Amino acid sequence: MPANPVPSAPAAPAANSPSIAKAAAWVAGWLTLMLVIAIAGREATRELTVFQVMLLRSSIGLLLIAPLVRGAGGRAALRTQRLRDHTLRNAVHYAAQYAWFAALAMIPLAQVVAIEFTMPIWTVLLAAAFLGERITAAKTIAVVLGLVGVTLIVRPGGAGGIEPGQFVALAAALGFAVSVVMVKSLTRSDGAIVIIFWMLVIQSLIGLAPALATWRWPSGAAWAWVLLVAFCGTYSHYCMARALSYADATVVVPMDFLRVPLTALAGWLIYAERLDLLTVLGAALILGGNLLNTRRARA
Repeated sequence: MPANPVPSAPAAPAANSPSIAKAAAWVAGWLTLMLVIAIAGREATRELTVFQVMLLRSSIGLLLIAPLVRGAGGRAALRTQRLRDHTLRNAVHYAAQYAWFAALAMIPLAQVVAIEFTMPIWTVLLAAAFLGERITAAKTIAVVLGLVGVTLIVRPGGAGGIEPGQFVALAAALGFAVSVVMVKSLTRSDGAIVIIFWMLVIQSLIGLAPALATWRWPSGAAWAWVLLVAFCGTYSHYCMARALSYADATVVVPMDFLRVPLTALAGWLIYAERLDLLTVLGAALILGGNLLNTRRARA
């Protein structure tokens, strides 16, 4: 956080015209980057602590967004009158992100992402309570179908019961839901660059002490994975912030259900993780819910 008070923010950015197609395009970017970060995050934490990966991700991310900052007008484009809201949002997001990275090393990739998708339940409720968004029938059905699909993939009532890693992933989902709603609120006054810049600055400051306390110098391979985490982590949030500027959170978040079948496929191809009939059926329900929601929203 800068020593001097934050100067007055410029006028709020012009609101984007609602567009489901543009929101979906930005979500597609988010999906791709989040799929890569799940794999890179698992590989990086084989050698480094989660605190260290998160600090390197945020500090390297500041360098990666420099071209976007220059293109947006430089330092003047980073002004905000909502530094307190940015700080609160990023404290919550940092904790959720830590839980998510930790879960990657505890349970299969598809389970981490599937459990994360309990998030839309909380997002819909929080967006309705604090942002005034309507809970339509289509949104409700999309969430229900998605959660049924997630349940088929995770199968919490199996012989092994619920594992500790699944509880950790659930904690991450709760934190991400709060973060998504706060990002939607921030997009009403601040642009995507402002949101991403303060995310990287605040999370770097939060994670500095614990990362230094557990520091070990990365090998060449670990650096490669960390750079991937930094790139995908930085620009995935840019994609999500842009998507939320074109559509309600309760429209954007259900589109993200597609990450479940995509991650299940990646886990099967790369780590030989389970991909059976119930997983495929769950993915089909998730896709069906998304198609229903986007069609209704377009209408």
